[in-house]
Amino acid sequence: MIVVLKPNPNKEQLESLLNWLQDKGIQIHTSIGMSQTILGLVGETSSLDTDLIAALDIVEDVKRVQEPYKNANRKFHPEDTVITVGNTQIGGGTLTLMAGPCSVETEAQIIEVAKDVKASGATMLRGGAFKPRTSPYSFQGLGADGIELLKLAKQETGLPIVTEIMDASQLPLFKDVDVIQVGARNMQNFNLLKVLGAQEKPVMIKRGMSSTYEEWLMSAEYVMSKGNENVILCERGIRSFETYTRNTLDLAAIPVLRKLTHLPIIIDPSHATGKSFLVAPLAMSAVAGGADGLLIEVHNDPEHALCDGPQSLRPEAFDKLAHKLLSLHAFLKTQEA
Repeated sequence: MIVVLKPNPNKEQLESLLNWLQDKGIQIHTSIGMSQTILGLVGETSSLDTDLIAALDIVEDVKRVQEPYKNANRKFHPEDTVITVGNTQIGGGTLTLMAGPCSVETEAQIIEVAKDVKASGATMLRGGAFKPRTSPYSFQGLGADGIELLKLAKQETGLPIVTEIMDASQLPLFKDVDVIQVGARNMQNFNLLKVLGAQEKPVMIKRGMSSTYEEWLMSAEYVMSKGNENVILCERGIRSFETYTRNTLDLAAIPVLRKLTHLPIIIDPSHATGKSFLVAPLAMSAVAGGADGLLIEVHNDPEHALCDGPQSLRPEAFDKLAHKLLSLHAFLKTQEA
C-alpha cells in the first residue's frame, strides 16, 4: 500500500499516523520527491482501512499495490534511485562505465588494464576474483588473492571495485570492495541475498539466465527487505533458442524496468553475446535505450586470457567505444532539455 501525502503535512498529524501504523506492525518507507511525499507500507496491510486513512487531512491518496515487490516498486519510490560509489554515482542521469577483465590474473595485468580503462573514461573497475564456471575443470579465479590484486589496482588508479561474491562466507573478504556483484547463477540464492541485505555496500544483481522481470525484482526485494536499498540491476542476456550468441541480450529490459522500478539499470553486452565484435553495437544500443551504465570486459591480451577472452575488448578498442558512448549519452541529454 502507498499513502500519498499532501504538500507540507501537519507534523503532529503525520507523527500520529506513523505511530498508528507502526503499532500495527507495518514497516514504513518514506520517499520524498520534488512535489510530493509517499509513504510505502510493507507488511500485513490487508487489514488497514484505506477509506479511514484517505479521510485524514494530510492524505492526498491511498493505493494498494498488487505487485509482490514493494521496496523495489516505482509506485513506492517515484524518483530514480541514485547510488553514490566513491567519487562517482550510478543513476541520476550519468553514464557509468564499469570495465576490466573477466578474471583477475596477475598484478601487472589488472593494474595495466585499470589504468587503461580509467584513461578512457571508465569510473569503476570490474574484475572477477571468484569465478562460477560451468565446468569444474575451468579456471575458477584467484579467490582472495584476486581481491588483493583488485585492491592494489584501486590504490593505483582510485577506481572503485566491482567484483562477484559466490557465497555468504566470503563476505569478510569484501571489506574493501565497493560494489558486490551477485551473478546470474546466484540471483535466487535467497540466503546470500538476505546476508547482503543486512550490510550497507551496494549490491548489483545480474539477471538469471531464465528469469522473468518479476523474479529478478523479487531478488532485489530480498536485499531491500533487510534494509539495504542500494541495489543495482544488471541485464546480462537470457537463454533462448539462438546458438550463435552466448545469450540473447534483452534490451527491452531497460524501458520495462524503468516503468516498474526506481533502481539503476546496467547492461552487460560482453556476457550477453560472448563475441567481442558485438559488444560495441549493443553497448551503443543500450545507451540509446536509456541504460544507466555498462559493464564491459577489457583485457590487454584476450587471446591468452584465462577466462572469456573471445568476448573481451582490447584497451584500444574500449577507448574508441568509451568515447562514442559518452558522446552519444551527452547528445541524448541535450535532446531531453
